Amino acid sequence: MVDVIPTAAPGSSEMPDILHFSSADIDQVRLVLNRFYYPVAIGVPEGADGFSLAVEVIQLGPLTVGHLTFATPVTFQVAELDAYHVSMPTTGRLHARHAGHEVVGTPSTGVVFGPGKPVWVAHDGNSAELAVKIDRDALERELAALLGHPIEGPIDLPPVIDLTVGPGQSWNRLVRLLRDELEYKQSLIYQPLIAEQLRSSVLSGLLLSVPHRYHDELTGPAAAGPPRAIRRVVDAIHDEPEQPFSVADLAAVAGMSVRSLQEGFRRHVGSAPMAYLQQERLLRAHESLRRADPARVTVAAVAHRWGFAHLGRFASAYRIRFGESPSETLRATG
Repeated sequence: MVDVIPTAAPGSSEMPDILHFSSADIDQVRLVLNRFYYPVAIGVPEGADGFSLAVEVIQLGPLTVGHLTFATPVTFQVAELDAYHVSMPTTGRLHARHAGHEVVGTPSTGVVFGPGKPVWVAHDGNSAELAVKIDRDALERELAALLGHPIEGPIDLPPVIDLTVGPGQSWNRLVRLLRDELEYKQSLIYQPLIAEQLRSSVLSGLLLSVPHRYHDELTGPAAAGPPRAIRRVVDAIHDEPEQPFSVADLAAVAGMSVRSLQEGFRRHVGSAPMAYLQQERLLRAHESLRRADPARVTVAAVAHRWGFAHLGRFASAYRIRFGESPSETLRATG
């Protein structure tokens, strides 16, 4: 069974590409994995009857998140990765060999692979995993934007990530949130504004969640951006708050690193740049609701237009800002 939602061509950053797939045909499975992940050799132990693989996958430009379910034990072998990849079992275990490491992945421990090396993975039967692929150039560009200078790749990510505590646990929840949206055809992930924000959050979140040679620089103190550069960002937000700005985009407007932008906003504006952007979007949403015809416009449509990924959180933030719910504002116009 294959159910493809043709929202965009694979690799496009405009809209997500989504697929729901299940098959007992190894050749079909290989084609799907090649399309969304890598050319892979698939092995099934002798006597292991009942092979099947179910895949739910979303591709947001350079980011691919899939939930893979294995009915029987199966091995995957990739000659050479061209991306960064994290496998996080949700049920059962996986055994992996990569770059001189032999590791075991469980629901509490994710397995991390880097580009340029072969990979061998054995999955338990009746197991499942979240498989996160990030194009090499995208993750390295994200890190360079955060730091404000070029980097020498590949990034030396560790072979495993602890999914039970701290940033690793938080990053795991973020990936799961994205995967959960696959079930809803009316999901906000179909909005380019939301898709871009989620993609950037997953990439920067991984960089902040695991140790690597740039981690101390990434998390250490940063010099504040000068007021004139911060003003350029404030003006850009005021001019086009509906744009799918990521924090890296705003840093590019300022001509500085993400960390300097954040410190500059803290010092000169008294707010984080994305929080400032959210408040501007809340203001625009408020203005839209006040002018809207409640017979023709919904709160959800206004929230989508101004880039809010979660209606419940939008309503909560709106009430804090304006002292009433979005629906109350809309009804008052009728």
